[in-house]
Amino acid sequence: MGAGHSHTPAEADASRMIPRMIMAASILATFFVVELTTSLLINSLALLADAGHMLTDVVAVFMGLAAIMLAKRGSTSPDRTYGWHRAEVFTAVANAVLLVGVALFILYEAIERLGKGAAVPGVPMIVVALAGLVANFVVAMLLRSQSEGSLAVKGAYMEVVADTVGSLGVLIAGIVTVTTHWPYADVVVAVLVALWVLPRAFALARAALRILSETSPEHIDVEELRSALGAVDGVTEVHDLHVWTLSPGKDMCTVHLTSSSDSARVLSDARAVLHDRGLEHATVQVENPDRSGDCSETF
Repeated sequence: MGAGHSHTPAEADASRMIPRMIMAASILATFFVVELTTSLLINSLALLADAGHMLTDVVAVFMGLAAIMLAKRGSTSPDRTYGWHRAEVFTAVANAVLLVGVALFILYEAIERLGKGAAVPGVPMIVVALAGLVANFVVAMLLRSQSEGSLAVKGAYMEVVADTVGSLGVLIAGIVTVTTHWPYADVVVAVLVALWVLPRAFALARAALRILSETSPEHIDVEELRSALGAVDGVTEVHDLHVWTLSPGKDMCTVHLTSSSDSARVLSDARAVLHDRGLEHATVQVENPDRSGDCSETF
């Protein structure tokens, strides 16, 4: 008996997202070169921190683009029955590692500069920060609509948002430097941006690793689901219940039900229970009490 299938937003809108992500990557790559060059010319750690985040934005968008294209293409290999859906999950882990690495590097550089009070011109910081805000806003709008349906896009979107905060920090540091000539504004902002990004990077890694470890989705109460399936009329036992996430928006479920009642009705009722909890991709096996292990009644 066939069960209904749904598609993730990333799959359904892949054709629209691919050109958006290409455009986003182009904007970010161009501005990264501008920001890195300026930071090296004026010796600004805050700008360098923002350039580092911008680099992770570029990498994140390119990896997210690759993940979406791979998931859309699928796989013709018999060894990959799930296709390339997990590609975006691996991408999210890589994004998180990049974010953590950049943040730790900036913190190290900030500590090295303590006590030196190197003068940094504020006007170039203000100009580049304003340009960065515009670039990040445009890219964020390009990615926002799909950020909840794809972990790969979410990783890229989160990094762009983080970089927007970084650009705001650079802008503030530039204004403080111009108006007060305080030599540590640049270092302080760099540290604050790095500390702001770290917990968000860990959260992204946690979400990805939760999927890779096949932990049950946070929004699914497995024991409640077991009870609901057990309450289906005619079901005497629920066992081998497994719920996991293949990729964001695609939760999977397998379960064995023992019943001596009409198997078609039991399957229909069980499917309704799963559907109510968003579990469209499911395999249910109904076993007769004296034919345990019979796999003929499934959907």
